[in-house]
Amino acid sequence: MTDMASGGHAGRSVLLILARELASNLATPTFLLDGAGMVVFFNDAAEQLLGKPFSEIGEITGNELGEMLQMLDADGVAMRPRDSPAGIAFYERRPAHKVVSAIFFNGERGLIEATAYPLFGNGGELHGVVTVFWPTGEA
Repeated sequence: MTDMASGGHAGRSVLLILARELASNLATPTFLLDGAGMVVFFNDAAEQLLGKPFSEIGEITGNELGEMLQMLDADGVAMRPRDSPAGIAFYERRPAHKVVSAIFFNGERGLIEATAYPLFGNGGELHGVVTVFWPTGEA
């Protein structure tokens, strides 16, 4: 996931804009990466779970978000952002699902399940990644 800034909606694909519209209407926490690896949106449900609104964080790289959340795998081992479901979907261009432990912005640690899938346009071009996640209900 690169450090390229995306500059608002200008130049965004229609596919990514439609994904954002869908995510904004979901009750499931969801965030979107664009084709450059920038977190360009997360919905209200994600804001509630993560403990901070998107407007306060702004567009950051997916790697930066992963590092901020201090993710651990199911065995308690620190997870590189590229090994998270969103990282796998972005770098390996395939869907992924994992149970992840993360420290949210309010300082609380939570166990979540996360599923991410890449968004491809015509010709197989990566337009972004959609990640949905939810608490597992386990301590």
